[in-house]
Amino acid sequence: MFYVTDNIPELETAPVQIGMHLMAEFVTAALLIVSGLAIIKNKEWAFKLYLFSMGMLVYTLIQSPGYFMQQGEIALAGMFVVLFIIALAFLYPFFSNNQSS
Repeated sequence: MFYVTDNIPELETAPVQIGMHLMAEFVTAALLIVSGLAIIKNKEWAFKLYLFSMGMLVYTLIQSPGYFMQQGEIALAGMFVVLFIIALAFLYPFFSNNQSS
């Protein structure tokens, strides 16, 4: 959304840093999509890729709110907190003690 509205000042002030950040987020999104499709198709490697991509997502959901808090955008930072909780909810079944082997 910010890219389309040309509202990312770092594209001018820190293009390499923001470029790497955006690339990491696009890779995260792509891996989440690929792992989701692989799970649907019952690929044997899907679960490992899912956990890896969810780890990437959890990292970005922890790191990204800092940018918005620094900009004074508390509502957007709060959105990341909500998304973080949802991500943990998606991971919880795989790490709970109630899972049968």
